[in-house]
Amino acid sequence: MPDPGSSPPQPSLPAAAARFGDHVPTHAAGVLPTTPSVPRPAAAREPSPALERILRGPSGLGTAGLHLALPPELPASSASSASSAPSMPPEPSEPPAAEAPADALHIPGLYYHPVPEPDPARVEEVSRRIKDWAVDEVELFPDEWEGQFDGFSVGRYMVACHPDAPTIDHLMIATRLMVAENAVDDCYCEDHGGSPVGLGGRLLLAHTALDPLHAPQEYQPQWAKSLHEDAPRRAYRSAMEYFVRQSTASQADRFRHDMARLHLGYLAEGAWAQTDHTPEVWEYLAMRQFNNFRPCPTITDTIGGYELPADLHAQPAMQRVLALAGNASTIVNDLYSYTKELASPGRHLNLPVVIAEREGVSDQDAYLKAIEVHNDLMRDFEAEAAALAASCAVPSVLRFLRGVAVWVDGNHYWHQTNTYRYSLPDFW
Repeated sequence: MPDPGSSPPQPSLPAAAARFGDHVPTHAAGVLPTTPSVPRPAAAREPSPALERILRGPSGLGTAGLHLALPPELPASSASSASSAPSMPPEPSEPPAAEAPADALHIPGLYYHPVPEPDPARVEEVSRRIKDWAVDEVELFPDEWEGQFDGFSVGRYMVACHPDAPTIDHLMIATRLMVAENAVDDCYCEDHGGSPVGLGGRLLLAHTALDPLHAPQEYQPQWAKSLHEDAPRRAYRSAMEYFVRQSTASQADRFRHDMARLHLGYLAEGAWAQTDHTPEVWEYLAMRQFNNFRPCPTITDTIGGYELPADLHAQPAMQRVLALAGNASTIVNDLYSYTKELASPGRHLNLPVVIAEREGVSDQDAYLKAIEVHNDLMRDFEAEAAALAASCAVPSVLRFLRGVAVWVDGNHYWHQTNTYRYSLPDFW
């Protein structure tokens, strides 16, 4: 259970997101319970106004009615491949309550949904396979990085984010891509040899492992050879080859587009690092809308073994849902990685750091303001997903919205429970 200073346990979103109602309720129709007052430990500081505000809990549109539901007239069906009809796994009428592990990190006032512990047998098998792939197939890291690779716990991460994956092979699609994306981030942008200097050229060449070069035959062999020249490109090339075998052409094109968005965000952050520029808060949020987790939940249908048709994915309402999901998930990363980034060499931009500098508030109040930003994004995501489910109650849309919601919760779960990587500031 969360400690007395944490948010109250929220209903499990894998169950809640499966039951969006026929309409989006007004505040009166679904009022969130407020967070109980927090007992003050001995010698604790007086809470700031910002802390008191977030501990009162969210207000506005309640989440009691923000549930995905299969309309009674839409029967469920099974799916086993990307080309089959979307299945709607049955949901229990009273889903079992999920709680965060006792040793997990707890950010007071953060709005999230606990999820069940991921299937340990799947976690073990995915963890074994991904390490074999990283070591034997793509030679991803030197021996001295092995502990960091293991500590990333990517198997537990992906099993938590994709509980509806029909097979281990489906889970491995997401797992390879996640590891490859992090290799590019670490080795090109961050503290495993990364630098903003020359970043654009490195990212462009790496992107051709996802979106192949079409050049005269004279130059094709040189390009193909280049895809094996460093670990990030080897990882991208291999992970994408596995992905296109499982996905449809439309799903693969969608993923390439979202990865281009990601790389554009990397470039903006790198440019600001080169000029030592601190963006305005809204500018930072714009950068994070591109440099974020969006490529991960956007493939939830491929990993689930079905396809959300391209015209339904392209709806502006669906694009807004995906943007909000990616933004909320990425601010979660800012919050949990805050102390890790402060302890790392160089200056790292994250939302609390930008708020503190641009709005002239203390580090504590900036962090608490960032929690509020996250909570606003989460509530907007849930409200927009509920509205879309009500207006477009197509089975593939409903299942996709459910999958995105489950991914958002699984992403939070991984951050909250990965105490190897993360710790929290002493702001409470």
